[in-house]
Amino acid sequence: MKPTQPSVADGREPVAQGKHVARETRGPNQVQLTIDGMPVVVEKGSTILDAARSVGIQIPVLCYQPNERAVGVCRVCSIDAGENTLSPACVKLAENGMVIRTNSAKVKQAKHILLELLLADHPSPCARQQQSADCELETLALTEGVLKSRFAPGSYSRGQDTSSALISIDHDACILCDRCIRGCNEVKHNNVIGRQGKGYQAGIAFDLNDPMGDSSCISCGECMVSCPTGALTNKSVVGSALPEGEPIDVHFLKQLPYFEEVSGTFLDLNKGSVVLRRFRAGEIICREGEYGSTAFFILEGQAEVSLQAYVARAAEKPHKGSLFQKFASLLGSSPKPAGLPVRSWIPVDACVDLPMNGQAAELGPGDLFGEMSCVSHYPRAATVRAVSDCVVLEMLRNVLDMMLQRNHGMRELLDSNYRNRTLKAHLRNTNLLASVSEEFLDRLKDRAELVRVLKGHVICRQGTVADSLYLIRTGFVKVSEDRPDGELVLAYLGRGEVFGEVGLVGGGFRTATVTALDSVDLVRICDDDFDEVIRSFPDDQRAIEAAGGGLRQQNREQLKRLQPTKIDIPLKNFLNQGLLEANSVLLLDLEKCTRCDNCVRACADAHDGVTRLVREGLRFDKYLVATSCRHCRDPLCMAGCPVGSIRRRNSLEVIIEDWCIGCGLCSENCPYGNIHMQPVTVMESDALAPDFQRPVVRQKATSCDLCAGLAEPSCVYACPHDAAHRVDAVKFFGNLVERAVPESTVT
Repeated sequence: MKPTQPSVADGREPVAQGKHVARETRGPNQVQLTIDGMPVVVEKGSTILDAARSVGIQIPVLCYQPNERAVGVCRVCSIDAGENTLSPACVKLAENGMVIRTNSAKVKQAKHILLELLLADHPSPCARQQQSADCELETLALTEGVLKSRFAPGSYSRGQDTSSALISIDHDACILCDRCIRGCNEVKHNNVIGRQGKGYQAGIAFDLNDPMGDSSCISCGECMVSCPTGALTNKSVVGSALPEGEPIDVHFLKQLPYFEEVSGTFLDLNKGSVVLRRFRAGEIICREGEYGSTAFFILEGQAEVSLQAYVARAAEKPHKGSLFQKFASLLGSSPKPAGLPVRSWIPVDACVDLPMNGQAAELGPGDLFGEMSCVSHYPRAATVRAVSDCVVLEMLRNVLDMMLQRNHGMRELLDSNYRNRTLKAHLRNTNLLASVSEEFLDRLKDRAELVRVLKGHVICRQGTVADSLYLIRTGFVKVSEDRPDGELVLAYLGRGEVFGEVGLVGGGFRTATVTALDSVDLVRICDDDFDEVIRSFPDDQRAIEAAGGGLRQQNREQLKRLQPTKIDIPLKNFLNQGLLEANSVLLLDLEKCTRCDNCVRACADAHDGVTRLVREGLRFDKYLVATSCRHCRDPLCMAGCPVGSIRRRNSLEVIIEDWCIGCGLCSENCPYGNIHMQPVTVMESDALAPDFQRPVVRQKATSCDLCAGLAEPSCVYACPHDAAHRVDAVKFFGNLVERAVPESTVT
C-alpha cells in the first residue's frame, strides 16, 4: 500500500521538498527521526531544537541562548513527540525513530496559553520595546497572533530597582527565563545573579537579594545583553551622547590603564557617554556656579582649580561695624556661638581642597573633578582652568559610576591620592583632632576605612552604640534628631565635615540619625583602631580626652536645649505657612509698628549696606512675619551647597560664609524666599590672558545671621517702639492660641 502524504487537516505539516530534505541513511554515531514529516539525521546528543534548525524548521524560543546550557524553563519551544505531555525542544534529545510535530493544534494551543500567561504580568510595551522595539516576548506574541492576554495580572509586584547607575531593573518585565543568571554565572563567572522566592513571588536577585547597586555586580552588561525583555536595560539608551568632544573608540579606551577592567560590552553599549576633550593653556574647562552633568578626568597636562568669586576676607577680617552695633556692644555682647571649627581650606568638587587664602590648587594627570555635579547635578563648585595644553575625558554618570565602583585599579588610584593629599587636612579640621601631632594623624589615616553608601542609606541611627567616627569625602548627609514633636534636622553636612566624634571618646549612644542624601563616600575610623593608635601617643591622648570632654558636655547642653515643647496649635493657616518649622522668626507687632523702617536700615548698616530682611510677609493675628531667615528645624537651604558655605551652628543659626560662589541653589531650596542673591563685583582672570584680571559682576547669597556676636539682632535693637522681636514661632504662637481659642476647638 502506498503511504499517504500527511495533510494539514490532521495537524501534520506536508513533507518539505528540495534541498532541506535530509538523507535517510545514518552512521553509527547518528540518529534518524522525523520532524513535521521530514526525515532528519543528526549526531547523537543533539536536541530536537538542533535537529529542527538543521533542516530550516524554526521553533520559537525565549529562555534558550546559543552556546549556553539549555534549561527549558519557558516551554515556548514545546513540541509533540507522541507522548502524554509536550516536551521542550531545547532540552529533549533526539532519538531514533522519533516522530515530532512542532506546529500541531495541540502545540499551538499550548504555545498561545504560555504567551498569554507571560504577557499577563508583563508591562507592555516594556522598556526594551519602547527603546528599541525588540522585546523578544512581545515580538513573538505578535508573530503568533497573541495580541492580548485573557488573564488578569497578579496582585504581587516587585517593582523596579534603580539603585544601579548603569542598569535599570524592572522585575515586572522579568519572565524568569534565567538567561541573565546563565550569562552572569556561566559566561562571565561573576556569580552575582540567582533566583529567589517561590511561586508568584519568585524573581531574580543579586547576591543575598540586595539592591543591584549594593551588590557585588561589576556592571559588565552581560545580563542586559542576555535579557529578552525590558527587565534589564541600559539606563543610558536615551540621551546618553555628549554634544561636544571627540568620540572615543572602545579599543582606545581599553588601552588606557583606567579602563582595562571595564567591560567592552558596557563601553560599546554606552558609545558617546565618554568623549575626549582638548583644552589649550588658559581655557576654562568648567566654571563655578554653572550646572553640569559630567565629570572630568585628566589624561595629559596641568590645570588649576580656584574660586574666582571668593574674596579672601573670611572670619579674620575686622568688621567696621554700624552705629547700632556700636551702641549694642556697649550694652552687652555675647560670644560668637561655638560649633563650627575654623577652616583653613574650602571644600570643592575635586580631589583637592582650596586654601582659605584664595590661592589656586593644582590638578594633573590621574585627577578627577566634577564628580558631585555629575552624580547629583549640583552646581559646579569651582572654576578649573587649563594651565598647559590638557587632554581630558569628559563622561556622564554611567561611565563615572563604572570607573569608581567597578574598576578596582581606578578606585585604588583615587583612594591613594585622597589618603596622601587630603585626608590629613580633613581629620585636622575636626574638633577632636585639631591639636594632635602630625605623627598621630599619619598613623591614623592609614587605619581609616574608605566606604561608599547609596542615596537613602542610614549611616548611623539615633540610640545605637557610638563606635566610630565618620568623615565625608564626597556627597551630602542629613543629620536629624527624632523627637516626640517630630524630626528636627540638626545639619546638612558635605565634603570634609565630620560626625560621630563622640563615638571615639566613649560617647555611649548616638544622639542623632545620619542619612545619605545621595551617593556618599565616607572615611570611617572605628574605636578599636583609634584606641590602638592613641596608646602610642600619650600627649595626644591627653589632648583628645580634654576635647572629648568638651564634646560630651556640648552634646548634653544641646539635648537639654532641644527638649520638646508640647503645644497644640489648631489653626490650619499656621501650619500651611510653615511656621511650625521655624526656630526663629522676626515678628513685627503691627499695633506698635510705625513703618519707620529703622529695622531695615539697621540690618543694612550691620551687613555692608545689604539688608537681610524685607518688611513684608504673611500675617498671623496682629503680627507680621517679616521676610527674613527663620533658621528652620529642617534647613533645606543647606542641602547640596557645592562648597559648604551655608552652615549651621550648634545654637541652630544658619549662616552663609564668605566663600559662597553664588550658584543660587540655597535660594531655590528655601521654601519661604528668605535667601536673596545680591550682586557683587569680583576680579576674574581672563581666559585668553590669565595674568590680566577684570571686574565682573557676580552674585552671592545673603540671609539673616541673627547678628552673631551681639546681644541681640540689630533690627530688634534699633526698633524705637518695641515692635520687632525674634521669637520661637511654636512657643510664641502656641501660647497665644491657647489663650485665645476655646478648648473645644483645639484639634
